[in-house]
Amino acid sequence: MVVSSDYPVSFYFTLSFSGVDAAFKEVSGISKELSVEEIVCGGENRFKYRLPTVSTSQNLVLKRAVVPVGSQLVNWCSSCIDQGLANTIQPQNVILSLLNANGIVCMQWTFNNAYPVKYAVSDLNSQESNIAIESIELAYTYFDISSNKTFDNLFTK
Repeated sequence: MVVSSDYPVSFYFTLSFSGVDAAFKEVSGISKELSVEEIVCGGENRFKYRLPTVSTSQNLVLKRAVVPVGSQLVNWCSSCIDQGLANTIQPQNVILSLLNANGIVCMQWTFNNAYPVKYAVSDLNSQESNIAIESIELAYTYFDISSNKTFDNLFTK
């Protein structure tokens, strides 16, 4: 078995929704977890039964430099968050693609029925010359993982 040392690096990625690509410096919150419920059985004092219940996930957090007015993503955030529940929230599928050094997709995560739940801007400080960062947090129903079969073959030879 030959194993390639060409593992994907995490700084080559793209994010898109509604056919629009958006650049971000950081994406976090890609996680799934199966919750368990502990059940005590009468007469059995040595252990508790641990039974699976539901799958949960964190919110997807996207960070980038503040974009001038006109960002379709920020407009979507505003329409969902500012209107509260007065208007129907329009969920979108958000696709995060991990690219190799040649720009070819290695892995892809599709976050289904995502919608914004939080928008924040980093602290503004006149004593520092940092770039202002906006953070967008998306809730979603579930995510799917797919990978490029060509890339997979590098690790299974």
